[in-house]
Amino acid sequence: MVDVTRRSIMGFAAVLPFLAHTPWVRAQTPAVTAPAPSDEVLINFNESPWGPAQSARQAMQQGIALCGRYPYKTQYALNALFARQQGVPEEYVQTYCGSKAVLQHAVHAFTQNGSLVMAVPSYEDPAEAARGRKVSVHEVPLNTKHAHDIPGMLAADPHAGLIYVCNPNNPTGTVTPRADIERALAEKPKGSILLVDEAYIDFSDAPTCIPLVKEHPDLLVLRTFSKIYGMAGARLGIAVGHPTLLEQLEVFGGYNVPAIPTLLGGIASLEDTELLPQRKQNNARLRDETITWLKARGFRCTASQANCFMIDVKRPAEGVVHALAERGVLIGRVWQSWPTWVRVSVGTDAEMRRFREVFAEVVENNNGLHLRT
Repeated sequence: MVDVTRRSIMGFAAVLPFLAHTPWVRAQTPAVTAPAPSDEVLINFNESPWGPAQSARQAMQQGIALCGRYPYKTQYALNALFARQQGVPEEYVQTYCGSKAVLQHAVHAFTQNGSLVMAVPSYEDPAEAARGRKVSVHEVPLNTKHAHDIPGMLAADPHAGLIYVCNPNNPTGTVTPRADIERALAEKPKGSILLVDEAYIDFSDAPTCIPLVKEHPDLLVLRTFSKIYGMAGARLGIAVGHPTLLEQLEVFGGYNVPAIPTLLGGIASLEDTELLPQRKQNNARLRDETITWLKARGFRCTASQANCFMIDVKRPAEGVVHALAERGVLIGRVWQSWPTWVRVSVGTDAEMRRFREVFAEVVENNNGLHLRT
């Protein structure tokens, strides 16, 4: 793992005067407009319809002038800023090209002598990574509140190598209480690693588990800029854990450093104090409005605190997904363990309004469902 020092961070600071005096930066930053409206409503992936914040877009544009240099100094600056904001040592933080790859690296690193234990339905990449290496996977159904069944997960395998908790959970958007996660840390099999994926934590009221890494060398926490920060296409993720855990990740995945514009966009996002509360509030409004509308029509939804939720459509869900897609509304895939549920990501006001219109036409009126049931 590359050594992170204050001297290296100061080196990054030294490039700022150069950057400030380049013609690129002196030129007025052009206004950033939203993409042209599409006929399709894309609420099938848990992306942000808003994209990066304006401050992040400007920083990313300015970063092009530095792309002739390697990005390490900028990376150290981002690591240091995130560590300071979260109250952990700098050496406990490492940045990657998104969080998906580092999650797969964690599966490879920590299931050498044990299985993977995870919830179902949940984010499927850990299971796919494990099965690709012929590692046993124990999938434990969510409990009646659609949270992780921590007692069930702890009992699944006394020799588990990695226990994966996505909190809030994808695809349900539901939160597992902090007390349950602390119980997992206290009672999990000796030598196993607990990985808490907090990709959606900033949409919720749940406390982060990051402070726990200081006392628990067997805890790894992942964060991403793909969701509330709107940088899915820029690829920026963070792993937080004891330095020995971070070193083990790199053995299996190499050292992938994001590009300077991406890193600068991440720094600007972290420094934008208005960004998170605004987006959290807007997401909650759109999500809760839609869930209220669905419940008024007799449909059950998960108690989401994320930018996605699930709906029990009370019929084979694949047919609903196809029928909506034929009308230009793309929603999420179906999980085998929940065959009558569909996942919907939160889009813009116009996108959620169009979703309600088409959902009413297709599901309430059974219009077109005979095509793909």
